[in-house]
Amino acid sequence: MNTQPGLTFTKPGFLSLLQDGGRQGVMHLGLATGGAMDRNAWAWANRLLDNPFGTPALEITFGGVEFTSHLATQIAITGAEVQCRVNGESRPLWSVINIQAGDRVALSAPKVGIRSYLAVLGGFQVAPGLGNSCATFTREGLGGLNQDGRPLQEGDHLPCHAGSARVLNRKVSERWRPDYKEELALSVIPCAQIDRFPASVLDTFFNNPYTLTRQTDRMGARLKGPALEPLGERLISEGTSLGAIQVPADGQPIVLLNDRQTIGGYPKLGAVTPRSLDALAQRTPGTTLRFRPVTLHEAQVEERQFLSFFTATGNRR
Repeated sequence: MNTQPGLTFTKPGFLSLLQDGGRQGVMHLGLATGGAMDRNAWAWANRLLDNPFGTPALEITFGGVEFTSHLATQIAITGAEVQCRVNGESRPLWSVINIQAGDRVALSAPKVGIRSYLAVLGGFQVAPGLGNSCATFTREGLGGLNQDGRPLQEGDHLPCHAGSARVLNRKVSERWRPDYKEELALSVIPCAQIDRFPASVLDTFFNNPYTLTRQTDRMGARLKGPALEPLGERLISEGTSLGAIQVPADGQPIVLLNDRQTIGGYPKLGAVTPRSLDALAQRTPGTTLRFRPVTLHEAQVEERQFLSFFTATGNRR
């Protein structure tokens, strides 16, 4: 057993990936940014512990994780509604949790939501790779504990910093915790090839529900609902963006996500805003959702507020 400062995972869960803010400046190499799917929950986990914005945390999909700590430290778990137990005793989510060397921590399958985020005081001590990031990109074999894109495995040991100064036992107020059960309306910036979508098609898109299908992963969210019929032929392939809504030949929209392909030739109706993507990342297949148009200015203000809050230094509340 590894006794170096860190966490040793006896149960790695269904899909647990080290994620940070994503790798930048690599799309020209055919690589997407990756990074945390629910950036809001990921950022809160780090903020609780005074970790700088961008610090790696563990993205745990569908729970089922167990680990042993080999140091006295603090952790925070946000995102999906799982049950967290330390040595068999329940501990709250969205809060700072104190653990000691030898403590065993277990996360159940989620009751609500999909993805949990485990942050540790000082961050996991994993060397960044391409794009100055350790974000795990399984399809391309990049990032993660050994920079090979491998999801967390049984017996893996994530090193932690043993000398980090403790933080206050704070928690996130209920008013700031997202409700993953509420009706989902995704904000969309109409853009790209919007001129290929007649008013009648846009009316169909924005005034009808769509269902999140099982063919949804970190690459994209495939939807089922009223088919959309854009004008014109398929386009020459061009760069894609996070949240872009592609409409393929069958008319069923696809929202491109963190591990998306970097180019595509389908017409794009617009882009889902980053904050709405956070909410989408926590919804299970079968979820009904709608879309609502917003202006670029509205989306920019929302993103600036997010970054201003989570990148601020000084006292954290």
